[in-house]
Amino acid sequence: MERETMCIQAGYSPKNGESRMIPIIQSTTFKYDTSEDMGKLFDLEASGYFYTRLQNPTNDMVAAKLAALEGGTAGMLTSSGQAANFFSVFNIATCGDHIVSASTIYGGTFNLFNVTMRKMGIEFTFVDPDCSDEELEKAFRPNTKAVFGETIANPALVVFDIERFAKAAHAHGVPLIVDNTFATPINCRPIEWGADIVTHSTTKYLDGHDATVGGAIIDGGKFDWMAHADKFPGLTTPDASYHGITYAEKFGLGGAFITKCTAQLMRDFGSIQAPMNAFLLNLGIESLAVRVPRHCENAQKVAEYLSGHDKVAWVTYPGLPGDKYYERAKKYMPNGTCGVISFGLKGGRSAAEAFMKKLKVAMIATHVADAHTCILHPANSTHRQLTDEELIAGGVGPDLIRLSVGIENVNDIIADIEQALA
Repeated sequence: MERETMCIQAGYSPKNGESRMIPIIQSTTFKYDTSEDMGKLFDLEASGYFYTRLQNPTNDMVAAKLAALEGGTAGMLTSSGQAANFFSVFNIATCGDHIVSASTIYGGTFNLFNVTMRKMGIEFTFVDPDCSDEELEKAFRPNTKAVFGETIANPALVVFDIERFAKAAHAHGVPLIVDNTFATPINCRPIEWGADIVTHSTTKYLDGHDATVGGAIIDGGKFDWMAHADKFPGLTTPDASYHGITYAEKFGLGGAFITKCTAQLMRDFGSIQAPMNAFLLNLGIESLAVRVPRHCENAQKVAEYLSGHDKVAWVTYPGLPGDKYYERAKKYMPNGTCGVISFGLKGGRSAAEAFMKKLKVAMIATHVADAHTCILHPANSTHRQLTDEELIAGGVGPDLIRLSVGIENVNDIIADIEQALA
């Protein structure tokens, strides 16, 4: 099926007389006839559900839809995008290990990696996504376990060279993890370009309506864990907590990563997405293929307007000819990038704050990538914990304004910006 059709059809096929919509299984617990039946679930000998802290049928149906959209083999939902990124790394890296990450990632993810996960003994090397091949090569260590990047960086709008980083990761026997939140599988499928694991903050375009917080992890099912068994003992050696199961052997390339992530991390952390949230997320996904082109169309017109205004110092949008990442965006996302624009005003930080106070259609909000037009000054909010040096290294200067263009009439959006600038 084409992606537009998968948004509607994938993940759930009702049988005769069953609900057309994905059912909400709002239950923590599932009943079994015998202890033997339940025991098979705990031994991972049978598929099924026994406690929603690990898995829930509603969640799995939506995860299956996302796996289909991304061209992956298995998926899982998490309570947030932060949880998804944490799980995607922690599933294969532990105390004493090392990760290579692009420096221009979302501020919350940067803080997760640079502060919280360092406390857990996992080291991170942050590289400029446009670094030289020599600089990228130097970032790897013998204990490197993965490479991480964002398809379109939030909010720097750097377009990640997926093929290049995938080649480097695979040369060192490690997977590439790509956060595809901004592009969505409508505009880019990183697995087709060499990525091994894809993550999402489903809170953004996938939901699209400010309704549900959530995350997702999709396994591309192509990385050969057993070929690099010494690097990934958690997947390639027996798990004593599950009677000696070796995930890579029992569940193969297509299922090992997600099964381990569910059986171990979701079991122990319980960062599950509520079934009601998964149901609402599915409603958002059903219109994803209609909404995303409108976001891109509106953002293109707004970016062109801003680039011609005498009070605007600079504009970054990968869809603008002349943008640093225009050609790369055309390669990876020929049908459009996203609805987010970054720009700065003449007058810097103070001008940004004054401008934002005058907006009437665009709302000041930490959120991004939904039907409403939202605006944010990251240096005062999402990236507030970063120093000026870290802000600049991450491509998020103190003057940067992040504008998430919604699906309202674009003339109203531009008129609102115009009166605020005036």
